Amino acid sequence: MDTFNVKYCFTMSDGSRELFDIDIDARTLNMVVDIPDNPPFWTELEYYQCPRCPFTKNGRSLCPLSINLVDVVKRFGRIISFEKLHVDVLTSERIYSKDTTAHEGLSSLMGLIIACSECPFTDFFKPMARFHLPFAGYEETIFRALSTYLLSVYFKNSENESDDNFTGLSEIYQGIEELNMAVSKRLRAASHKDATVNALIHLDVFAKFMSFPVEHNLEKISYLFDPFLLNQKQH
Repeated sequence: MDTFNVKYCFTMSDGSRELFDIDIDARTLNMVVDIPDNPPFWTELEYYQCPRCPFTKNGRSLCPLSINLVDVVKRFGRIISFEKLHVDVLTSERIYSKDTTAHEGLSSLMGLIIACSECPFTDFFKPMARFHLPFAGYEETIFRALSTYLLSVYFKNSENESDDNFTGLSEIYQGIEELNMAVSKRLRAASHKDATVNALIHLDVFAKFMSFPVEHNLEKISYLFDPFLLNQKQH
């Protein structure tokens, strides 16, 4: 199986380190996960199951998204959100580094892990996970999400499916809001402190922002295209 790798190294204020070495299947873009022999109760499919979840207990006993988060909760479930730390993210292309807080660093890690789960509602985010951008801001997220959606529409059209003019994008993020709410309940039950829960809340802020009408988000980044469009008009 061909894979690509992303490493997250957290250096705590006391000098201790936590390394997350993530292998992702290069074809399916699913994270390679070793399921523990005794998975924690909060990973059971029916424990705060998402309202749109297509799975049933007869077909799958564990939530495919939650099982990806077991190691994160195990190692960071006792960390408070605003603990200062340093994060290095290593991909095959480059290294990212940032002095930040536990919840922001975990939010970036969890965004990658969630996108690479086998939950069908996270499939839209898999292309962005392949070109992972840690600590992305609002404009970066808008640009990446809209670009990814337009490419998905292009590939739909190549298969003679109609262009829905961004109407599906808001629906995707509205579904992610519901997913985040259900997963946050699992994490509250699993964690002694608030870092993992607030990391998910941090992700949910982006989901809420992206579920606005598309025109609102397009206005935020339209200025980026002014030089090119002006040049086109002049020629």
